[in-house]
Amino acid sequence: MSSGIPLRKRLLVRLMITSVLIALCSVAATAWLAVQTTTRAIQEEQGQVLADDTEILRQLSGYAATHPSWAGVQGTVRRLSAATGRRIALTTADRTPIADSARSRTALPPGAAATVDPLHTDTYSEPGAQLSGVDPRAVGPYRLTPLERARLGKLATLRQKCAARYGVDTTITWTPSGRPVLSDASGILPNSTVPEACADGQLNTLTHTEETAVARLTSLAEACLRRKDLSLREKAFISVEFSSMAPQPQFALGRKGPGGHPTAMEVKGNECLAEARREQLDPDVAPVAELFLGTGDSALPHFDMSNANKAKIVGVTGLVLALTVAVTALVATRLVRPLRALTQAAQQPLEQHVRVPVTTRDETGILAVAFNELTERRERMEAQRKAMVSDIAHELRTPLTNIRGWLEVTRDGIVDPDPELLASLHEEAVLLQRVIDDLQDLAAADAGTLALHREAVRADELLAQVAAAHRVGAAAAGIGLRTGTDGTSAPTGSGTAWIDADPVRMRQALGNLVSNAIRHTPDGGTITLSAREEEDQVVLAVADTGSGIAAEDLPSVFDRFWRAEKSRSRRTGGSGLGLSIVRQLVAAHGGTVAVASELGAGSVFTLRLPATDPPVDADEVR
Repeated sequence: MSSGIPLRKRLLVRLMITSVLIALCSVAATAWLAVQTTTRAIQEEQGQVLADDTEILRQLSGYAATHPSWAGVQGTVRRLSAATGRRIALTTADRTPIADSARSRTALPPGAAATVDPLHTDTYSEPGAQLSGVDPRAVGPYRLTPLERARLGKLATLRQKCAARYGVDTTITWTPSGRPVLSDASGILPNSTVPEACADGQLNTLTHTEETAVARLTSLAEACLRRKDLSLREKAFISVEFSSMAPQPQFALGRKGPGGHPTAMEVKGNECLAEARREQLDPDVAPVAELFLGTGDSALPHFDMSNANKAKIVGVTGLVLALTVAVTALVATRLVRPLRALTQAAQQPLEQHVRVPVTTRDETGILAVAFNELTERRERMEAQRKAMVSDIAHELRTPLTNIRGWLEVTRDGIVDPDPELLASLHEEAVLLQRVIDDLQDLAAADAGTLALHREAVRADELLAQVAAAHRVGAAAAGIGLRTGTDGTSAPTGSGTAWIDADPVRMRQALGNLVSNAIRHTPDGGTITLSAREEEDQVVLAVADTGSGIAAEDLPSVFDRFWRAEKSRSRRTGGSGLGLSIVRQLVAAHGGTVAVASELGAGSVFTLRLPATDPPVDADEVR
């Protein structure tokens, strides 16, 4: 069965290819997302760790810059450890413990994270420290007395108010040494740009404490220059500039080098100034310490896309693909198996009427049930077709055989063509014509081409016309034929109903019912035609007192070529098409037909048709 289907078009192959593509896309997307997320998380973690390390170093450097020893630093170490979640340890250069947030005798990491030296800081521990390499919080002898701070505070307030009068808004910032400085909104120190009326020179004048410190600094710098066989010339001096961080001593000469570049003397002077400043601040800061971060000898975790990790990713990807293919193959096989059974059953010869087993309750199972129902319906239709062909052949063969036989014996001179013979031949021809007409009507109804010429028809007149047409035949059979308007059998309101119908086709339908009733009603019986209105419908009924129909035969009475009495006698045989034509004609008018019967008590055929309004000239027609 599958050999005629190209491999790429088979459902199983398509399902497997689709699942593999989905698995590949899923694995690729998951891997990409995992790598991106992990990388971002590692970067954020590293950035946070770096920020925490910088903050730890900054605070410990500040402690060292403002304390002459490390005594009392244990509280600061524990506070920083609790805030960052890191183990923090301080030791001397020979690893003698100073302070540790971990328990005693906990092993230190293999290497120090940084060296805490406020006189030799890196460029990121504190903004501004990059200018001299000294922590700005290390002020030592430059720290002002309370009286000096109060006097400078008043001078800063006066200058701030003066600048405000000239439209310059400033703020007062206190440096670690206790000196106030003014800055504007852009952060620029306005000492040289203040209004001329406010520049009295008092705020930036050195205090006694600062003069003493600068004098000591100058002495230390001169000693350094003498060691280098240099000496300060007459116009060389040390000046102090004030910023928001700390006082910044500067070595300067009265003249500049060519092009404004520093002279060799100035370069040497700045070197000695930096050395002298560290020597001056050294007694007021804590000694150099080693900073350790982490626990034990464990290294910081990091992301390593090694060959082993790559092999793991490839292995997991392959496992996912293999599992996907296996599951898809299993599911696809179960899905395709009933479809293959349906295909094989559909390819079998029609006369075998093969059915398929229903193994599931999903869409495939519903399809299998529908296929089996279709097979059963086709089998029934095939049986009906064969029976109908047989019945049609019999119905046509009987009159044709009679006509042919009488014609042959007449041709041979055996029988004279007298009126009785001609009447018999005519009767057979009429029967043959009726069968052909019935088949033609059924074919037109099946094709939807049955022509109807509708008009408003009175139900009582329709019944009267049908009764008149069959009264002679009923009388010949000894049967009484009457309508609902004859005598007491007429129901209330009968004879006033109107229907929109083709009168010829309706007389044909009712005539078939009356003819059928005549054939099955014994001598002395009665056939009654009645009409009544029920809401928006007109009910036409044909009741007889004949032999009736068995209950098990009632569902088949409107089937083609069906007979309650299987004999084909002239008395009760008929063609078996009359009731089928009745059902088709009534359905073409938008109505329904039903039957109620009891053996030995007779039958009642009921036609329900849509009612219509009487025409405008109904009174004239009446």
